[in-house]
Amino acid sequence: MRVFVDRDLCYGSAECAHRAPAVFDFVDGFGVVRPGREETGGDPSILEAVEKCPSQAISITQAPPPAPDRP
Repeated sequence: MRVFVDRDLCYGSAECAHRAPAVFDFVDGFGVVRPGREETGGDPSILEAVEKCPSQAISITQAPPPAPDRP
């Protein structure tokens, strides 16, 4: 899954950073996804952060399938 924080919607409650600190951080008053953590597995703390975000600024999508190997 791919995690994204929409900074236009985020108003800086820091709920995401509190619930999943390994994935989210709080920078310049807004929640952000830590570099290198955009692609992540089904960690329940991430799903909880998405669900509990008061501004509904966090979204998760399924990562696109890997490109097929070509000979």
